[in-house]
Amino acid sequence: MEVDAWLPRAASVHPDRVAVGDLTYAALLAAARAGAGDLAARGVGAGERVAIVLPAGTDFAVALHATLLLGAVAVPIDPRLGAAESSRQSTGARAVVDAPLDAAAGGPPVQPETHDLGAPAIVVHTSGTSGEPKAVALTYGNWLWSALGSAVALGRDPAERWLCCLPLSHVGGLSILLRSAVYGTTAIVHERFETERALAALRDPTGPTLVSLVPTTLRRLLDAGLREPPALRWALLGGTAIDDDLLARAAAAGVPVAPTYGMTEACSQVATLGHPLFCTRVEIAEDGEVLVSGPTVAPAAGPVLHTGDLGTLDAAAGLRITGRRADTIITGGENVAPQEVEGVLLAHPAVVDAGVHGRPDPEWGEAIVATVVLRPDDDLGADDLRAWCAERLATFKVPKEIAFANALPRTPSGKLVRRELG
Repeated sequence: MEVDAWLPRAASVHPDRVAVGDLTYAALLAAARAGAGDLAARGVGAGERVAIVLPAGTDFAVALHATLLLGAVAVPIDPRLGAAESSRQSTGARAVVDAPLDAAAGGPPVQPETHDLGAPAIVVHTSGTSGEPKAVALTYGNWLWSALGSAVALGRDPAERWLCCLPLSHVGGLSILLRSAVYGTTAIVHERFETERALAALRDPTGPTLVSLVPTTLRRLLDAGLREPPALRWALLGGTAIDDDLLARAAAAGVPVAPTYGMTEACSQVATLGHPLFCTRVEIAEDGEVLVSGPTVAPAAGPVLHTGDLGTLDAAAGLRITGRRADTIITGGENVAPQEVEGVLLAHPAVVDAGVHGRPDPEWGEAIVATVVLRPDDDLGADDLRAWCAERLATFKVPKEIAFANALPRTPSGKLVRRELG
């Protein structure tokens, strides 16, 4: 099935509305058409891959839409990667865009401006928290259904301004650009998360109506004094486990939070505010694994996506993720979800970040080990934290050892790289 291409349609309906950065939709379309000429002059045709190795911003947006106008397949790559990893992710690309496209390059006219919903649009690499990043091909249909489902879950303001502080090489950040084009609304893109810059934007009465955050960045904003952002409808919060203490802090500060669960293979959001997206089906397998099906699931991952995550689902509480099957620690015959222990540690007022993993142990099979980041100038000891945990957890869940660090290993999208702990 073919539909009108999103960018030309948005430019036709809202030519003077800001699309991204300082570009209106009319200006973004003109730049993307010129950029498509540059790509065509390099020999890029429909169905061929274009690696985009650019920082987040207007040049990235132009290159992305230029690729889609040609019917080519965009492959966003984090410009912070080393040369070897960047080269691996670019394998098979007809062109590599690592500088702004040349508007004067010429080239054949672009293809008819429609999107085939069954065709691949973008190849997104997973965050690689449990190994090498995987390349996931997402279709135009995946992106469209994700945009529609998100709008149903969060509502849609015709004057929406969605702040993106997430990497555009990952699905959480990239989806903001694509949704905004589908909606014909504004994307505010920061090259990286900077607490003071994001705080200033959120305090502006004409600032973002939506923002996408991970727990670490929300915690930093609250620590910096974020309260009652005047224009904000929702802070979409996901990327990793969310502890109840953080949600309580946000509520007390007047920050409206919409917890979300998603993954690359499902084109970002799966469930938001506890409920599966419109036309997304979530089931729990007998072993507790979360299974996802529906039109947002990548063709190679479907028809039923086995997420590897463990969870519960009921009509009242909705979907609740309890851990990741591969992360489960088995100590003395008991199963322990590291996320539960992390949540207790993070509830301590002196703790900024926490990561928990299992270490081989001759007596227990695995011993629970925690690595903790404390607030500056706090001298809390390991015994103090173990006592805190002992008051709130079963004895077998209390960490046998607690180490301290200045920071934890996290991906650019904020996910904990558990395998690099300790």
